[in-house]
Amino acid sequence: MDDFEDFQEFQEPGLGSGDWIFDFGPMFMGVIFVLVIGTFIFVIFKGISQWSHNNNQPQLTVPADVKTKRSNVSGGANDTSAHTSYFVTFEVESGDRMELQVKPQDYGQLVEGDKGNLTFQGTRYLGFERNRQTESI
Repeated sequence: MDDFEDFQEFQEPGLGSGDWIFDFGPMFMGVIFVLVIGTFIFVIFKGISQWSHNNNQPQLTVPADVKTKRSNVSGGANDTSAHTSYFVTFEVESGDRMELQVKPQDYGQLVEGDKGNLTFQGTRYLGFERNRQTESI
């Protein structure tokens, strides 16, 4: 018996050529590709959907209190840059609370406990005008 016949006898049934990685690899890479592209399309669709939803909502101005502030830092590992998102939780007169993403300059000017008028559209923060209290001497 020559070496080739010995090799054929040694192959396990159902594994094709005997190098399963070459049979499985392209299918695995195809699945990963579809998952990555699918996730990318889902994120884009969700963002456009949220933007459209906000545009269809009325612009409201309601009395509100600033309850809490928080920031979320993402990235920044190794040589990548970090990105910080800023959020403020407002409480309206009914007792309902909503957390809205705000710009860094608005985040810096708002203080927990501030009372004023919150302007928003859906989940989009448009502004906060603090009530001015006059002090009497």
